[in-house]
Amino acid sequence: MSAIDRYIVRATLLAFLLIVVSLTGVIWITQALRGIDLMTGQGQSILVFLGVTGLAIPLLAMIIAPIALLIAVMHTLNRLATDSEIIVMNAAGLSPGRFVRPFLYATCVVSLLVAFLSLYLAPECMRALRRWQTEIGADVLTNILRPGEFQKLGPLTIRIQGRQPGGLLVGIFIDDQRNPAERINILADRGTVQKNERGSFLILQDGNLQRFEAGKRDPALVAFASYAFDLSQFSNVVQTVTYGPRERSFGELISPPPDDPVYKRIPGEFRSELHDRIFAPLYPFVFVLMAFAILGAPRTTRQNRNFAIGVLVLGILVLRIAGFGLSTVSTSQPVAIAFQYVLLAAVSAGSLWMILRGVIIDAPANLLGRVNSLFARVASPQSQ
Repeated sequence: MSAIDRYIVRATLLAFLLIVVSLTGVIWITQALRGIDLMTGQGQSILVFLGVTGLAIPLLAMIIAPIALLIAVMHTLNRLATDSEIIVMNAAGLSPGRFVRPFLYATCVVSLLVAFLSLYLAPECMRALRRWQTEIGADVLTNILRPGEFQKLGPLTIRIQGRQPGGLLVGIFIDDQRNPAERINILADRGTVQKNERGSFLILQDGNLQRFEAGKRDPALVAFASYAFDLSQFSNVVQTVTYGPRERSFGELISPPPDDPVYKRIPGEFRSELHDRIFAPLYPFVFVLMAFAILGAPRTTRQNRNFAIGVLVLGILVLRIAGFGLSTVSTSQPVAIAFQYVLLAAVSAGSLWMILRGVIIDAPANLLGRVNSLFARVASPQSQ
């Protein structure tokens, strides 16, 4: 790898890293705010909140990486053009086919990253997220201990006034009628939920217990400093974790179990997900070839690049929307997958042809004239 290659690869990958981290972080924050109920409503710790929301980061990075690479290549090409480095390299005899090589080196690195995320890490994180969400949803204690609400579980009624940091519950009221021979009312200033090998317990502190026994007129009153109320029967409900196509491993998508009820119900989504994972590492190459074909030709600093940038952005949008559309249609029409392969191959071949032939994308002269005359007409009344 020559010094020019190292220079371009380093500039492209550094820009890519900055963009992908920034975009992934911003989108992750917006998604994580939707799960704030894990702490406020369900009383989960900050570590659980960060763990559950953080498992979506690989999937976000996989989706964002091709766009981040496209922006990084556009930035690098624009900087090289602004400093007239593209013209200098072209004058020194560097052909377009040779000039695109370092960008393809950088694309290989990003494509390998996307392949790792798509084929292994993102599905594994989605599986872990599904298991974690199922465990949280199956924990009845997490869902019943809501501040300000009377929660009735058959003959048992529980209410808490509020939650405080550290999982501390305040203002606890319990009405226990599970035993037909007696009724128990408990009031406690505070308490915490503790789980161990013997079960789940609500450890109540500084309260009193009233026991109303059948056949007796007066209740028995007991004041306590600490009291363990057994909630093991409500703590965990066994639920089967069901994985959708997005949570399946690559091997399961290639050869799903024939008796899998999810596969029997939606076989088209398994097929679509399989090819989406194959397409994921291909999109960086297509985007980079398109960017270089439209922006990589040598131009002077006086030549406007805005039209070429607009054409590139429009082309990327059309290509990605077409890809999403074909992926959706492929769930019911398998032939749509073949069309998507043909689309990516045709765009890549067209971009390579433009690169090797040195095609330059410029705005038509009559279009520029009309735009300039329009601006002149708009500006003339203001000057008067």
